[in-house]
Amino acid sequence: MSRATIASMSSPAFASIDTVSAALAAHGYIPDRSLATTVFLAVRLGRPVFLEGEPGVGKTALASTLATILGTELIRLQCYEGLDVHTALYEWNYPRQMLEVRLQEARGLARERIGTDIFTEAFLLERPLLRAIRSEGPAPAVLLIDEVDRADEEFEAFLLEVLSEFQVTIPELGTIRARRVPLVVLTSNRTRELHDALKRRCLYHWIDYPDVAKEVAIVQARLPGIAARLAGQLAFFMQRIRHEDLHKRPGVAETLDWAEALLALGAADLDPATVDATLGCILKYKADQDRLRAAGIDRLLGDARQAREFAASPMTR
Repeated sequence: MSRATIASMSSPAFASIDTVSAALAAHGYIPDRSLATTVFLAVRLGRPVFLEGEPGVGKTALASTLATILGTELIRLQCYEGLDVHTALYEWNYPRQMLEVRLQEARGLARERIGTDIFTEAFLLERPLLRAIRSEGPAPAVLLIDEVDRADEEFEAFLLEVLSEFQVTIPELGTIRARRVPLVVLTSNRTRELHDALKRRCLYHWIDYPDVAKEVAIVQARLPGIAARLAGQLAFFMQRIRHEDLHKRPGVAETLDWAEALLALGAADLDPATVDATLGCILKYKADQDRLRAAGIDRLLGDARQAREFAASPMTR
């Protein structure tokens, strides 16, 4: 049975691109048509999804949302510099193996038999990649390989091999093949370029900052209690400050954090004092906060207000 056949049989929740969009939106994730198409094809063809974009635009959230929709396990491999194969794939439980050897010695087991059975399933520690390959749930697991650009090139080459065959070999146990090919989502913040060979294995999609209408929809979907007026003010202000020369432009994740904080404060409108007091929700570098204050929070709010009024005017509808 092919990888694509397994995927299409196991994901009846995604009968069409429209059902992908509806299912994601129902769980608070607002996709555009191209992203919904990419997800649909990934499930139908059994191909990994490779997502690039700025931090905080919803790459990781897509994987967790898909796992929720499909009612399956989310298995996350967080990549970092120095990540090695064993940490990602499997390790042997060394302390337990040593304890077993001591117990065998204490029981008087023959010397030639001591330690002969410590490289078995009972002593195997599954790490994310092996867990995903061996997953036998009712639906394929969602394997999130997060920030793959932070891993070394050697690990990237190993990952390419795993994604090509969805099988691994453990010398003591033999070759293990995936019975249910996981739905793989790789994310990258582009801290370095990845090899074309890895990208060729995947369906590629760039997630950009949303436009105002989409950001408002995201805020309202994730925080149903927020007033439309405040959601609009937040979205227009975030759009405005993303054009400033910031070290780290805030993403949708920061918008949602800020909206939640404003609701907790009981704020009904954005005003300079409230924005200044809550800048830490959206800007995580002091230099960025200083730069925004120097640019004039009053002026930035005014620009955002004018853009909102222009967008709402009859001439622009």
